[in-house]
Amino acid sequence: MLTSILFLVIGLILLVRGADTFVDGAVSVARRFHIPPIVIGTTLVAIGTSAPEAAISIAAALRGSDGVSIGNIIGSNITNIFLILGMTAVIGSIPVQKNTRKYELPFVGIITLLLCLIGMWFEVISRLAAFVFLGLFIGFIAYMIVMARRGNTPDTEYKEIPIVETIIMIVAGIAALVIGSDLTVDSAMEIARYANVSERVIGLTVVAFGTSLPELVVCVVAAIKHEYDMAVGNIVGSNIFNTLFVLGMAAAIRPLPFADAFLTDGAIAVMAVAMLMIFTARNSKLSRFGGLAFLISYVAYILYLMV
Repeated sequence: MLTSILFLVIGLILLVRGADTFVDGAVSVARRFHIPPIVIGTTLVAIGTSAPEAAISIAAALRGSDGVSIGNIIGSNITNIFLILGMTAVIGSIPVQKNTRKYELPFVGIITLLLCLIGMWFEVISRLAAFVFLGLFIGFIAYMIVMARRGNTPDTEYKEIPIVETIIMIVAGIAALVIGSDLTVDSAMEIARYANVSERVIGLTVVAFGTSLPELVVCVVAAIKHEYDMAVGNIVGSNIFNTLFVLGMAAAIRPLPFADAFLTDGAIAVMAVAMLMIFTARNSKLSRFGGLAFLISYVAYILYLMV
């Protein structure tokens, strides 16, 4: 048991570091081919934040661990809103941009509901459903690029990295993601067997929390520095990427059976989005009171899973 926990921690560390290294290398390659910074920021960097979830869910799908694969996605989405935004808002009220409130929040609610309906009707996330999700993901990327251009978002300057170092970073990043995902999935399955809990619960809690750590650190540090502006937008974007890109990739590789228990988890994920819309509707801010309500909801959800 202790060995499995140690390997789980090592796997999660490799996932986070591997994602960072891979994104840095990929950005360097994109810059060499003169891809505009605005496109890099809305694609490669954004996809990089979901790389740990993608590595875990794809590795779990290949192993037949559907509970970990789907649970990681839904659990990360719930953790992102209830825990990460909750903690950030308790530190200081978070402003919500107009586009996030009017378009992106409803969109993440719709695709989460779509996931639940597909699971309820067909009891499997098929390859056809996967291609639908991936098609919506491409559309979302196009939307991000258009909105970034309309908003006159300043181009971010990226550091030039030597080509040899770039290749090493990409290879090392991919290796860390593969090894980290293998360690995490294997350890999570072992812990589930030892603790006599389902893979679904492990995926929804331990694995989901671990893969959401980068977002947690970024949001909390930003809140401490009073840089709140993009917190909600980043979390909502992460949830969209998780549902459309990560789930789409995993189900495209292997159709994922959707257990009935995931309907409850999916409903809670939809409820989390609805609560975020309600709490930010009045003055376009997530207040400390709202953050506290989110944290209480997260604790209640974890207790529900444990019981």
